[in-house]
Amino acid sequence: MTFRLWPKSLIGQLVFAVALMLFVAQAINFAMLVRGQKQQSLAHGGGMAVARIIDAVDRDRRGESLLPRGEHQQHQGRERSERLMITDQPPTMPTGAVREPDLANYVSGLLAETNIRADAVDAWVLPRRARPYGGAFPYRSVIVVAKVESRYFAVRTRIGAGGSRLKGFLVWQTLSLYLLLLVPIMVIAYRAAAPLRGLTRAARLNPALRDSEPLSEEGPSDVRDLIAAFNAYRARIATMLSDKDRMLGAVGHDLRTPLASLRVRVEQVEDEVLRGKMIASIEEMTAMLTDILALARSGAGTEMQERIPLNELIAELAADYEERGKDVTVADVADVAVMARPMLLKRGVRNLLDNAMAYAVRARLSVRVVEGQARIVVSDDGPGLTDEQIATLIEPFARGEQSRNRATGGAGLGLSIARDIAEGEGGSLTLANREGGGLDAVIALPVHT
Repeated sequence: MTFRLWPKSLIGQLVFAVALMLFVAQAINFAMLVRGQKQQSLAHGGGMAVARIIDAVDRDRRGESLLPRGEHQQHQGRERSERLMITDQPPTMPTGAVREPDLANYVSGLLAETNIRADAVDAWVLPRRARPYGGAFPYRSVIVVAKVESRYFAVRTRIGAGGSRLKGFLVWQTLSLYLLLLVPIMVIAYRAAAPLRGLTRAARLNPALRDSEPLSEEGPSDVRDLIAAFNAYRARIATMLSDKDRMLGAVGHDLRTPLASLRVRVEQVEDEVLRGKMIASIEEMTAMLTDILALARSGAGTEMQERIPLNELIAELAADYEERGKDVTVADVADVAVMARPMLLKRGVRNLLDNAMAYAVRARLSVRVVEGQARIVVSDDGPGLTDEQIATLIEPFARGEQSRNRATGGAGLGLSIARDIAEGEGGSLTLANREGGGLDAVIALPVHT
């Protein structure tokens, strides 16, 4: 199962990883600060409660009065009586009070370190009161009850109200860290990813297009080294392709010359039947040589790409086949244009038409636009193909008709040439059986607006 939230791009992965790690670090920091704040609050409130309990226990043992006398002293006594209460029964807590076991354990531990032994310690958090001018007090009132011997000593103390300020501080701190860290990381990642995107586009181009300019060596040193290696690699490919073209040109010339000479000599053969068979063999060898050279040199040449309205190209091809007496009709043709090399594109479509006419009675041309692609469709009414044949027929020398007779199917190079031409123009060639019978051969090219 893949992690769907994980981005695919380099920039996205870097930013996501840093943001996630920063969030985890801040979460750990928050947990530690909250724990420290809680310990500080317990130490402050618990320490005050323990001091009062110890003082009250000592004075109670000595039989001293816990309430002072006099008018001023009586006022202080009321305040003190609200903060300290000694009873023989467990005191009743106000409605809404909530136990605070952490504070009770903390006070119990402090009392255990003194000479006062508490049989039981409990703590209660009182309901929060609102300030007269709005808002809540930044602290919480707590009553700590300790049972010492047979007496209950209840004292009121205060602990922090919570980490609202701490939470706000951590939120702003996290946002500041995101701003300070993610922005430079995005800039660095973009600087590294931009040349990589250009490298990806260049790698997807047809290597037979040898007029491509070398990529600019930009970005970090590792990326520059990669682009330099790619430029050198593409230069070597261009050199190899040029050498191949020169070799093929020499082979074509060396083979066509003796074939032409042989044709002239065959014309002098008096036996018409023998002369016809020999001429047919020579023509078959010449046609096969032409197809092989065309396949080997597909994509090469100096022809430049230009904007081609497909309705004009389809009409021209249909008229050409009609003049030769071929049953080629035109169906729906979308008004769309593509960027391609005209002569090569015509050759690719002609190969599909010739293939259709070889295995069917008629062919039909149409152009559709699907998902931003112009699809040139050559449909025939033949028997169709099996899935295995569809997968193998576009390979060189693969034929739907298993004999090697060119009159019944050619050398098996037409579809391979058409495929290479389509891919060289940035498109693709697909074969598919049509419902009701027949085959659709489709050249798909990007629409040019």
